[in-house]
Amino acid sequence: MSKTLPVRTALALACAFAIQGVAAQTIPVKDEAYPAGPIQVNVDATNLQQRIMRISQDIPVQPGKLTLLYPAWLPGNHSPRGPIDKIAGIKFTANGKPLVWKRDPLDVFAFNLDVPAGVSNIKAEFQYMTPTDSGQGRVVMTPSMLNLQWNAVLLYPAGYAQSKILFNPSVKYPSGWGAGTALDVASKQGDTVIYKQVPLEVLADSPVYAGRHYKQILLSEPGQKPVRLNVVADEAKYLETKPEHIEQHKELLRQAKKLYASEHYDHYDFLLSLSTQMAGNGLEHQRSSENGQELGYFKDWDKKTGSDDLLPHEMTHSWNGKYRRPDGQMVGNFNTPLDDGLLWVYEGQTQYWGNVLAARSGLRPMERSRDTLASVVAYYTDGATGLGWRNVQDTTYDPVIASRRPKPYRNYQLSEDYYSAGQLIWLGADALIREKTGNKKSLDTFAAAFFGKNDGQWETPLGYNFDEVVSTLNSIVPMDWGTWLKDRLEGRVSFANTIEDTGWKLVYKETPTDAAKASARESGRGDFVYSLGITTDRAGKIGDTRWDSPAFNAGIGTGMTVVAVNDVEYTADVLNDAITAAKTSKTPIRLTVKDFNRFRTIDVPYYGGKRYPHLEQIKGKTDYLTPIFSKK
Repeated sequence: MSKTLPVRTALALACAFAIQGVAAQTIPVKDEAYPAGPIQVNVDATNLQQRIMRISQDIPVQPGKLTLLYPAWLPGNHSPRGPIDKIAGIKFTANGKPLVWKRDPLDVFAFNLDVPAGVSNIKAEFQYMTPTDSGQGRVVMTPSMLNLQWNAVLLYPAGYAQSKILFNPSVKYPSGWGAGTALDVASKQGDTVIYKQVPLEVLADSPVYAGRHYKQILLSEPGQKPVRLNVVADEAKYLETKPEHIEQHKELLRQAKKLYASEHYDHYDFLLSLSTQMAGNGLEHQRSSENGQELGYFKDWDKKTGSDDLLPHEMTHSWNGKYRRPDGQMVGNFNTPLDDGLLWVYEGQTQYWGNVLAARSGLRPMERSRDTLASVVAYYTDGATGLGWRNVQDTTYDPVIASRRPKPYRNYQLSEDYYSAGQLIWLGADALIREKTGNKKSLDTFAAAFFGKNDGQWETPLGYNFDEVVSTLNSIVPMDWGTWLKDRLEGRVSFANTIEDTGWKLVYKETPTDAAKASARESGRGDFVYSLGITTDRAGKIGDTRWDSPAFNAGIGTGMTVVAVNDVEYTADVLNDAITAAKTSKTPIRLTVKDFNRFRTIDVPYYGGKRYPHLEQIKGKTDYLTPIFSKK
């Protein structure tokens, strides 16, 4: 006897039998509009206690097979790090009835469904379980603030370009909170903000910083494209600013516009968090940037100490990495792998300009800028021991190789060295151009020519490749730039003499620079890299051991804890005193170390005294470094 199944059960079974695991990578991306219409995405970000965001999406569809993707490759992460592990409670319904879904067996970021006949819209619901501890990932929700990254809270249909899928986004914020984002507000309904319709590419590139304690500061002048500094803080008192410090941020904008001879945004929003709870963030976007700083960024600001280069670095990416991006990163959607081979331009030159703009704007004083550079020069002259087996070009693949996990012997294994080693490559190029043109041209000339194209354009990125980099340099100073760059990228030329091309040289002294002293005070880090060959935290735990250093050769390894120095309880000062004494006594330094649950005493025969890197001007050579760092 036949039996009629309930409609809901029949629909679920039909979907279960029909769904097939088709690899999302095989679905071609068509450069045409998603035909079913705009997608609605609603985020409820009010559950601060449990740190859970609730998401619902209304997705217009057509009957048949449907693959929905969770973004995996976000520009700036340089690897497939979309937080797919943080979403839970996934549920799809059509006309109020459940739809069966199946994760793609070859792509965990893809979900396969069958859309029944007669269905024109499906609802997707899930939760984004944000990290409750830094060990789970970067904390993005606290009692006082939140960081909403749209790529973490949406699904989108496979097969269509990210620039051709439209979204209508909205967010329900905790009552009374302020929010900063590059998105434009369409309307407000109570605590819910409805943003204007944007393509997926723009939405995923427009994060939100919201907070109980929020302040917006206008940095641009009347009549200019708006540039705003949106600040959230753990407590209201940390939002208090000093006029001179704000003027430096305004000068940053002026210097950036001069350097790049263009603005590739209709408005720009710095998103800045001042927090001990939601910290460590820094990510670039076309019309905004995510920046995390210490609580006292404004409150404790001192002109002599200055600020760091985070904001100049991330803003530079509006030109380099976002509007202009490597050809290998001009992809159709957020689930297509990115080619990281030109990160020494994307990140390396951005690292260079971030430091330069910090100096030119006054955010970092001239002397501190030189001191900060000294540590980079020392590392790639004497510290990065891995350059003996691995070149800078190979490190561009490290975001995928290591997924940005810590390494036990970073100096030997190397990591994402395309940042700071790339910075030195571009410093050398700047000095060379200045030398060959009698200081009439510089890398500034390159920046204006390379990044200044199509002033005002931002919606459509413009790609570049190695050949264009070389041809632009050749248009400034004709020479074999291709070989010059590859020699440094591929390890045929060392970085040892790069700084001397600027008219300065690396020297070691027994006292650290003021910048190094400030860093040590803030972090509690003991810096013995260029003497014994180790770094330590406040408790004496060794964070890195320089390969083939006196400490390494004596048997000391990363992860051990120094508990005593010459039988005296460890502090950084005690170890420094022992290093000084050994220089005269020629007696090995006796370190008692804890290695898991075992204690050992290790003698380190080092007699070279304390060594801290400094830059010193070379008499008789032209100084190019000062004009590089000077305000334009």
